[in-house]
Amino acid sequence: MDIERIKYQKTIAELLEFGIINIDKSSGPTSFNVSDFVKKKLNLRKTSHFGTLDPKVTGVLPVALNRACKLTGFFLGENKEYVGIMRLHEEVELEKIKKIIKEKFTGKIKQTPPVKSRVKRQEREREIIYFEILEQSENKKDYLFRTEVQGGTYIRKLIDDLGKELDIGAHMLELRRIRAGIFNENSIVNLYDFEKAVDEYEKGNEENLRKIIIPAEIISEAYQVIQIKKDDLKKIFTGKPIHKEDLINEEKFDKGEIVCVFSEEKFVGMYKITNSKTEFAKAEFVMQEIK
Repeated sequence: MDIERIKYQKTIAELLEFGIINIDKSSGPTSFNVSDFVKKKLNLRKTSHFGTLDPKVTGVLPVALNRACKLTGFFLGENKEYVGIMRLHEEVELEKIKKIIKEKFTGKIKQTPPVKSRVKRQEREREIIYFEILEQSENKKDYLFRTEVQGGTYIRKLIDDLGKELDIGAHMLELRRIRAGIFNENSIVNLYDFEKAVDEYEKGNEENLRKIIIPAEIISEAYQVIQIKKDDLKKIFTGKPIHKEDLINEEKFDKGEIVCVFSEEKFVGMYKITNSKTEFAKAEFVMQEIK
């Protein structure tokens, strides 16, 4: 999909109805506060963020607008990437830290959510793609690190668990999310520039607001795309399953796999592969036409 072309083919009203704004969250407000601010500033029915950041944590916070909120669940499990500073409570050799990280904090790990989290506190398996120390401070206790983790991993708890494993204690000083799935700092906008763009839009200049809204069709970069024929679109928009005869090309997918369905550059919806005798895929979310 050519997301830039889709963006400039749409009206600003269509982008506001089915778009995403990648906010650069500052330290202080909650993720909900940021999402709610976007909603009120743009006078929308609904907004939803893709993955909570603690109030003190900064960085990438994608916020879905109106109907794009239906895609939230499809983005939440995506990997996240962070840079941060951790403080060890005593001096320890750098090589020892790296050894423990390699042995105990890379790959599949077990993690219990922190006490203050809103989810049930039970041990869960999470994957640490990588966890590397970038720099050590002069005081020998502060370390700049970078990590990529499976969605739902608590970085503060990761640092705390590392401190316990080293038997000296550790806590996080600063944390910034630099990527959430397909969203990174390349498309980020701070709240000041967002507010300024909305003020200009209200005065008749939509240029800067258009620049910062990402068409929600970008979901096609996170899931495999299936193209279907135009012929049966009306029935498909009512929730009709997709049959093999609806496909432009013969497709092979595993049962239960989630795919993104388009008719040319028109987003149809998110579907789960069923591979039954009578149907190919069943609708998880169908995007009704914007009128």
